Order: sequence, then structure tokens, then C-alpha cells
Amino acid sequence: MCDLAVFLAGQRGEGDWALVDVHDVEAFLATLPKGRKRRLTVLRQFFGFARLQHLVLVDPTRGLTVKETNGYRGRTLTLDQQRDLFRRWICDDAHPHETLLGMLALLHGASIAEVRILQVHDIDPAARTVRLGKRPHPVPLDPASWTVLQRCLAHREAWSTENPHVMVTKGAKVGRSPASTAYLSHVLDECGYPPRMVRGTRLVDLVNTMDPKLVAAAFGMDPQAALIYPADRVDPGRMPADTNSSAG
Repeated sequence: MCDLAVFLAGQRGEGDWALVDVHDVEAFLATLPKGRKRRLTVLRQFFGFARLQHLVLVDPTRGLTVKETNGYRGRTLTLDQQRDLFRRWICDDAHPHETLLGMLALLHGASIAEVRILQVHDIDPAARTVRLGKRPHPVPLDPASWTVLQRCLAHREAWSTENPHVMVTKGAKVGRSPASTAYLSHVLDECGYPPRMVRGTRLVDLVNTMDPKLVAAAFGMDPQAALIYPADRVDPGRMPADTNSSAG
């Protein structure tokens, strides 16, 4: 219990066991997520004893579960990192496969699976839209995304392949199967950020600025899947200017 006492005194400004509540306990458990089960067991024993000794009136661990609240725990990109990636992908230096997967993930929240199975007939040149995975409606592409898609199609044409997929590799050009998942998992290695992190950034942004149910419907996701993305903090760069400073 020494760790909890130090945490309460240093982080929560509390020095009396009677003042400890469930929020204090949750904050302490969050400092070591992998040790939640073990720590919660010890805390329950301690506060059970403390209640019998009348050190506390209410057991703050009552109602807490061993399993943590579900939520998105992946890393996300900062605004500066997103800008750097956007600039990288609109240039001609990066590989066409990297730019396509990266741009679709960054701007449209596309997953590896969605990009992997994207076929030429899923593209509507007149409307400048693509069909991604199980999404119920075609996805309109912005000029930058459309440009990198055309670059990827030009790369595909160089293979002289009958493979219907947009992203074709040397090994897949002789057949009709999509590129391997393993290949796409490493397509963004050169930029330094995994596809999951890039996509997660977009989904976190959308879910926190729109109704999660609408996002789930647009992406063809289970409504519960979208609910893991609401963030518990806001990046300072996303905050509006302090209106109080201009009041007067």
C-alpha cells in the first residue's frame, strides 16, 4: 500500500484514507494497466480491512472490475506529424503503394484490408470516388488522394498485369489474388509510422468531432467498434484560441 500512499500524497494531494474515492483508485490503477488485476486484488483486501477498522466509511474499490474500460489505446499522430506525412505523400519521391495506403488511411480512415482488396472497377473516374471494403457508399476523393491513386494505377500499368487489384506486387502480377497482408503491413515502413497508427488518428479525429454512430455507419463498422475511439484529452493545437484574452 506504500505505492498507493505515495501516489495519493504526490499526485492527488490526499493524506487521509477516509478521503480516498473510486476516482483516486482508478487513477492509481491506470498508472500500471498491466498490473490492474493484481493491484485491485490487494486494494480490495486493504480497504476491506480498513472498513472493518473504521478507517474508511466506504470501500472505494466496490464496483470496480478487473477488466479495464474498453477504449482505443493506440498511438496517434500529432498535427505536425500529419502535415509532414501529407507533404511526403503528395511528392513523387515515395513509392506509389506507400502514398496510396498512407493517403487513404490519413484522410479517409482506410484500413489495410480495404486498400488490399481495392480493385480497378471500384473506381469511378467521372465522380472521382472509390468503393472501400464494406462501406455502404462510394468515398469521394480529394484532389491529393485522387492524384496518388492515379500514380498507383500508372505503376500497376507498368506490370502489364491482368490482376484486377489496384495495388499489384511482383508476386501477384501473374495471378488475380490481392497483395499479401504481410506486404501491406510494411508498406509504410519508410515513413516511420504503421498503417494502424495513421488510420487510428483519422478515426479518433472523426469520432470526436462527429456522432460515433454516424461514423460507424459511413465506415460500415459495428456501432460499438466506433465507441472505442472517443479521446479523453484534446491536443493543445486543436483547442480554440482563448476567448477570455480578447474579451473586454
